[in-house]
Amino acid sequence: MRTLKYDVVVIGGGPAGLAAALKAREKAEKVAVLERNDELGGILNQCIHSGFGLHVFKEELTGPEYAQRYVDMVKETDISCYLNTMVINVTEDKHVIAMSEDGMLVFEAASIVLAMGCRERTRGQIRIPGTRPAGVFTAGLAQRYVNLENFKPGSRVVILGSGDIGLIMARRLTLEGIKVVGVYELMPYANGLYRNIKNCLDDFGIPLHLSTTVTKIVGSKRVQAVEVSAVDENLKPIPGTEEIIPCDTVLLSIGLIPENELSKKAGIELNPITNGPKVDNALETSVKGIFACGNVLHVHDLVDQVTKEAEDAGMYAAEYAAEQKSAEAEISVVPEGLVRYTVPTKIASGRTPVTKIKFRVGRPVKSAKIRITSGDQVIFESKKAKKFVPSIMENVNLTAAQLADVQNEIKVTLV
Repeated sequence: MRTLKYDVVVIGGGPAGLAAALKAREKAEKVAVLERNDELGGILNQCIHSGFGLHVFKEELTGPEYAQRYVDMVKETDISCYLNTMVINVTEDKHVIAMSEDGMLVFEAASIVLAMGCRERTRGQIRIPGTRPAGVFTAGLAQRYVNLENFKPGSRVVILGSGDIGLIMARRLTLEGIKVVGVYELMPYANGLYRNIKNCLDDFGIPLHLSTTVTKIVGSKRVQAVEVSAVDENLKPIPGTEEIIPCDTVLLSIGLIPENELSKKAGIELNPITNGPKVDNALETSVKGIFACGNVLHVHDLVDQVTKEAEDAGMYAAEYAAEQKSAEAEISVVPEGLVRYTVPTKIASGRTPVTKIKFRVGRPVKSAKIRITSGDQVIFESKKAKKFVPSIMENVNLTAAQLADVQNEIKVTLV
């Protein structure tokens, strides 16, 4: 067993981890990235479609191109990258225990950045009745098979859920000559970005069935069909609406879950809505000196947003490593009404020059304004009403002056 000391240890070598490490290195002398795979870049390596980098690089890139730019930037520094290194524990005193090809490693860190990303929700978590035949995949697994392994998942596909990965795979499979019968979504609205619905479904004539779900998978050795049913306002299947759809493959695009087993081991308090850590405006978790960013914190729409958030986490982690102190969180951030969750959940006054409030709504809203209040005081209200959808994360920046008179909490709502 070897013990290594670093100022900042970043867990995860995807887009969040690389951006956090690069920013941390600007202020910290010794920075390490721990990655369980044999290469850096994370999930972007299998996302061969374009649409990345418009905000960060001001040009359109594929996922591998975006990842490679950060890999190249890291290689130009003295940041230590440990590949094939699986972190198995993180302690409250900021010791990171990992297994690598060289055996067990213990990293003693002054601060830690959690950037482990997220994983896909599986069939078992939504309990679809039926047998367990071959041909049921998560959308991300099918993406890896097609884009990296050159495997064909099937010939006739039904996609359950309208998450962005599923929409993108509907187009990808169609381009490979595979028939996509349709996309079936439990909710009365699509969960993916509008541009993906337009570019991946509408442009290829792939139907999107809202308020409809798969109620049974038919088949023994291989999927032969699925039973789909319309659902009511309580999302319960409506008897008599069942329809059998012949297919040999089912892709599940039913949501993402932050990878927070390590967060739990470190004793970090989690947000029950996002399943990610609760953080303050410096992205510090409830355990001092441990920060979180990217999809391990909450699921983002765009990798560009992940990068910018990760840069903040890396900067504040480096500052903590140098000063070994945290500001006490004084102001609670409370979502109200149609606002489902906020990041951060607490604000430490004076810790950041600008407090970035991010939130999502729980359902589509045709027209509303964002209002942030403290008691009877309105500290922010957007000038114009606009449309809100769950698939798009909203952002509001509050200055120190706007928060100067706030004592206990602020509420984020739509009016």
